[in-house]
Amino acid sequence: MMRNPIFIFLVAFAAAFGSGAACAQTAGDWVLGNFQGAGRWYPGIVQSTSGGQVIVLYDDGDTEILPASRVRHYNWMVGTRVECNYQNQGTWYPGKIASLSGERVGINYDDGDKEITRTGLCRSR
Repeated sequence: MMRNPIFIFLVAFAAAFGSGAACAQTAGDWVLGNFQGAGRWYPGIVQSTSGGQVIVLYDDGDTEILPASRVRHYNWMVGTRVECNYQNQGTWYPGKIASLSGERVGINYDDGDKEITRTGLCRSR
């Protein structure tokens, strides 16, 4: 899925100047959700909001209803530390984002491996 260039600019602006804390979200926003409150942030799209609750459709296909406090602006960029499910085999390894184009992400793993994968197979802390 292609991201609107204006949206990408706004995300970069929010990452540079915003606190990264929970804030008002609207349907269609690309966000990071704290999945099941476990302290790991996964990318997804806001489906709807109501009464302080946000429905997020994660890039991996899961859906979750979250309190607004567990949703923040998407702030991943080149150099961001993440963990990714290497080759989608179920094991998560730490690394840094080397390239990012929509949901396609290049990862340089800490152990020296490299991979082009999808945002839905990555998470951050």
